[in-house]
Amino acid sequence: MAGEVRQPIDIPALERYIDQNVPELKTPLDVKQFGFGQSNPTYLLKTADGTQVVLRKKPPGKLLSKTAHMVEREYKIIRALGGTDVPVPKAYCLCEDVNVIGTAFYIMEFLDGRHFTDPSMPGVSPEERTALWKDAVRTLAKFHNVDPKSVGLDTFGKPTGFFDRQIKTFTTISKAQAAVVDVDTKEPVGELPHFNDMVAFFSQKSMQPLDRGTLVHGDYKIDNLMFHKTEPRVIGVLDWEMATVGHPLSDFCNLTGPYVMDNADSQLALFAPGAVAGLPRREECIQWYAEASGYDTSSDVTWGDAFFAFRGSVIMQGIAARYAARQASSARAGDYAKRAKPFAEYAWERVKVVKRAGEGRL
Repeated sequence: MAGEVRQPIDIPALERYIDQNVPELKTPLDVKQFGFGQSNPTYLLKTADGTQVVLRKKPPGKLLSKTAHMVEREYKIIRALGGTDVPVPKAYCLCEDVNVIGTAFYIMEFLDGRHFTDPSMPGVSPEERTALWKDAVRTLAKFHNVDPKSVGLDTFGKPTGFFDRQIKTFTTISKAQAAVVDVDTKEPVGELPHFNDMVAFFSQKSMQPLDRGTLVHGDYKIDNLMFHKTEPRVIGVLDWEMATVGHPLSDFCNLTGPYVMDNADSQLALFAPGAVAGLPRREECIQWYAEASGYDTSSDVTWGDAFFAFRGSVIMQGIAARYAARQASSARAGDYAKRAKPFAEYAWERVKVVKRAGEGRL
């Protein structure tokens, strides 16, 4: 999964930093870049004694958002969760000095396990597929059960007003992304369809789920988990840049999104009941999560799905903007960039479903 370095870094400068600050890692380094990582360039470092670690850095150039690409937040929460039963990689160091390799970065443990880019998990038995999904759900519940104050994260975010903050943040980000002009075509990325109408809908306090004030990952999904090589259990949760304190529904809808929403790989059909043996029904995921966390998402999940789609459209617009500016770190960024506006159309359809359901209860 790691190969050609598409975004070079100053390896001699990195080696000097490691020699001075992380003596347990031995230089010289062999450096490769992972193909995944839509937001933050991610590298595999192999040390002189064969130890493998991972470096995550901010992308080069002027960034569109002050709240995205937060490798500092990733490092902080990974360090904080290291003493809990939430599986995370060991964090070695955080470097905020941009003079070392051009941007802030951190280094963490490389987890040698199974990584599924396809949430339908091809290549495993039906029984194991069920067990893998169940542990992904239970791991999320374990994370949400961590008291932020108990791990020193009481100032990591505000326990109330999560969705209002998300709406404000994504509105600001989307406007900046829409204005980005493609380096070659000189065409702007453009505004997402129905964007203002969706903002108005989600801003209605009477429709929002009640505050819960848990830690949230921000992008919890199967391809951000590392599983044990032979056992059906999560050994590491990755990609924490959007972590904060907020509402757990956001993470649950993100994880179970393939059950309700198509993506660039057209996976929705795989998550129809009975399509893939061993894939649990979404209702089972809701039940597992409720049993492990104490929060039954049933009454909130339709609204959460619509908000997840809205949020996803802004994230995909961000990929389109980075692709237009030629800052995208993923090898597949061009494919995902084309999905932003169709994704927004889908999000609007989900909003209309919630509206109709609300009208039916009046």
